[in-house]
Amino acid sequence: MTTEKLRVGIVGCGNIAGPYAKTIKPFPQLEFMGATDVMLERAQALVDQYGGKVYASIEEMLADPAIDLIVNLTIHHAHPAVITQCLNAGKHVHSEKPLAMSVEDAQKLVALAQEKGLRLSCSPITYMGEAQQTIWKAIRDGQAGQVRVVYAEVNWGRIEAWHPNPGPFYDVGALFDVGVYPLTLVTTFFGPARRVTAFGKVLHPDRVTKEGVKFHIDTPDWVVAAVELANGTVVRLTTNFYVGHHGKQKGLEFHGDLGSLWIGSFQDFHAPVEFAEFGKTYAPVPYVREPFQGIEWGRSVAEIADAIAEGRPQRATGAQAAHVVEICCAIVESYKQGKPVDVTSDFPAPWPMEWGQ
Repeated sequence: MTTEKLRVGIVGCGNIAGPYAKTIKPFPQLEFMGATDVMLERAQALVDQYGGKVYASIEEMLADPAIDLIVNLTIHHAHPAVITQCLNAGKHVHSEKPLAMSVEDAQKLVALAQEKGLRLSCSPITYMGEAQQTIWKAIRDGQAGQVRVVYAEVNWGRIEAWHPNPGPFYDVGALFDVGVYPLTLVTTFFGPARRVTAFGKVLHPDRVTKEGVKFHIDTPDWVVAAVELANGTVVRLTTNFYVGHHGKQKGLEFHGDLGSLWIGSFQDFHAPVEFAEFGKTYAPVPYVREPFQGIEWGRSVAEIADAIAEGRPQRATGAQAAHVVEICCAIVESYKQGKPVDVTSDFPAPWPMEWGQ
């Protein structure tokens, strides 16, 4: 473990900044230094609750030699520019997903981090959760036999029902916003994708915000894709901003020759994990250890701190995030062109947490 703390600053203080700051604070190898935002009052509210200082701008934060790593929580389309700025300033970066909205931008970020000798990590990292490590171990141990089919369901509801600024989410669509979660899980468990075939549609084009403001969407709010992995596993991914969380299709199902494994959420570290022998009833699978209740967002940053201290790669890499971006871009190309699209990139495979082996 680290002997010196990794000093962390947050850029972008929207809804997710609080959960990050809250879960960064307890890690002894991390120190939360402060935050900045284009709306400084949001940064002030964050540091009032979690400590640190308000930086007047990202430039001021990047100029501070006391900051080692930036957690980038800006809106989706801003990610490449912000990450580039941080890397050029000599700071390690952990970014919220997606890494970028194009393959070219994603790969440029990976190359820049490598050129600068800096760490680039990207969400989602929920495969580091206890439930996800549990089902991964069951897969590796062959409990379900060879897994040939995965069903991944992302029924993410109507963003305007809960988020004060739904526009950026609908601009990028459910695929890039939340489809990246199961895509990261399956590529972690089984390796890279090689081909996709997809269909997308705008189901509900005219929406109304919580404040009663009407808005229109053009990016498909419903996408389904068949993703063929290099190892032969086929993944059916469904993502949408229409069906609510009350929908009965949840999580991921892994169907193998001997039986099926199910995890109830792609993100909650305490999600239920169950196994059923072929033709029999599902029963709970014991966790590899007592799970964190919810999502420990700071775990991703702590893992980078440990990797730096131990002189090893970190598990969550920009290369895997760029591969997931390529899958998403291929899905978009496929539903636009009405034909299968190849995926070609690779990435260093993550490995299980020490306590998950």
